[in-house]
Amino acid sequence: MTAMTPGSNIPLSAARVTVDVAAPVRLDVSGLLLTADGKVRSDDDFIFYNQPTGSGVTYRSGGGTAPDAIVVDTAAVPPGIEKIVVTASPDGAGQTFQGIEPTATVRNADDGSALATFTPPQLGSETALVVIEVYRRGGAWKARAVGQGYANGLAGIATDFGVSVEEPAAPVAPPAPAAPPADPRIAAPPVTAAPPVAPQAPPAPPAPPAPPASGKINLDKGRVSLQKNQTVSLVKGGRPLLSQVKMGLGWEPAFRGKDIDLDASVIAYGPNRNHLDSCYFGKLSILNGAIKHSGDNLTGEGAGDDEVIVVDLGRIPPEATGLVFTVNSFTGQKFTEVAKAYCRLIDAATGEELVRFDLTGAEPQTGVMMAKLIKQFSGEWEMTAMGDFVKSRTVRGMVKPAAQSL
Repeated sequence: MTAMTPGSNIPLSAARVTVDVAAPVRLDVSGLLLTADGKVRSDDDFIFYNQPTGSGVTYRSGGGTAPDAIVVDTAAVPPGIEKIVVTASPDGAGQTFQGIEPTATVRNADDGSALATFTPPQLGSETALVVIEVYRRGGAWKARAVGQGYANGLAGIATDFGVSVEEPAAPVAPPAPAAPPADPRIAAPPVTAAPPVAPQAPPAPPAPPAPPASGKINLDKGRVSLQKNQTVSLVKGGRPLLSQVKMGLGWEPAFRGKDIDLDASVIAYGPNRNHLDSCYFGKLSILNGAIKHSGDNLTGEGAGDDEVIVVDLGRIPPEATGLVFTVNSFTGQKFTEVAKAYCRLIDAATGEELVRFDLTGAEPQTGVMMAKLIKQFSGEWEMTAMGDFVKSRTVRGMVKPAAQSL
């Protein structure tokens, strides 16, 4: 294994490599696919937790118990992409790398063996880093240690490489006499052959999913509606939530009022994705009562949640770091026969709905992983919407694919 220094490079001996970045605090790790001009082709080339897959490049969450990583399959990277840069930024709002020494490790993605490590030296006020780049040279792939810092966070890196980052709207100022701006760089471009009334600029296209400056979504502004693969931190105003939450799951028959017997379950895992226990209609309490199931609903009829699983996060034993919420069709009907499937997280003390994920698409399968809760280094929990379908009529068949999702 090679210990790299800034600017050094190594040839890659594996076609598939993983670059993980570890630090004493939780980091957000991302990857950008760049062309020869050093820019992304589009916002689809920005790979991070809310957009985890791209052309030959994948974001992999460490689940709070291992570093997040970017996986590069060099054989699947399009010909027009010259390099993939791997970036990192502290997850905490406004946190710098002062006193936080991140280490990137380049690994063979197939066997996990370490090929090289790199620890950027002399960090201070930087809030984001380009750590490693994986690049083509003479028909071969190499990795280079970079360590370039940015003071304006991950948004600064993304903008530098051509990603559109949505900025918060500026407050509306009172009307003022027209005057040229002081800085000519921001003056409006001249308009030739202008009509009598100056045309308004066309509206900007919608920005792609982009990480907020303070990290992942939180609950500060109230209820959150998640899309697939989005993550919300279960923190409100920087304080841990009340520890007891309810996961409600619901569905309706899609055709002719036919009964649909679906079963909601939660599967608990340890830090190495090891299966600890499963809570379902046949085992209504696990982890010494920290997780309890409401019981089986055989039809899906009736308003509101069809099945509820109560999770007392404060009583979850330390060896349990990941929970995956699943739904199975015990009687074998496919999810294409199900309508309005959703899951929602509720504050058990107040009944307030905190997070909701509506499953907008269905596949002809008998199982679906709806969401996962992951415990972070800090002790707080994060929920990620999944919506991934598998072929399984029972929770037993969900254990392996759910472990792979962590």
